[in-house]
Amino acid sequence: MANIKSSIKRIRISERNRLRNQSIKSRIKSLIKNGDKDEICSHIDKAVSKGVFHPNKAARMKSKYDRSHSRTTQ
Repeated sequence: MANIKSSIKRIRISERNRLRNQSIKSRIKSLIKNGDKDEICSHIDKAVSKGVFHPNKAARMKSKYDRSHSRTTQ
């Protein structure tokens, strides 16, 4: 366990952020399995604004979703 006060605070903050990021990622994964395109894109964009995903990763995720669902609808 850390002895420095700022280190203790950072540990608390990083744990809180880890749990938040985990729930956001889980929500997006379940939406990708059975969700609406607009809803998925908005959740991914919100995750980017909160720092959960890098913008390029978000773009890849949206593109991958579009490609996989355009094949199934044809």
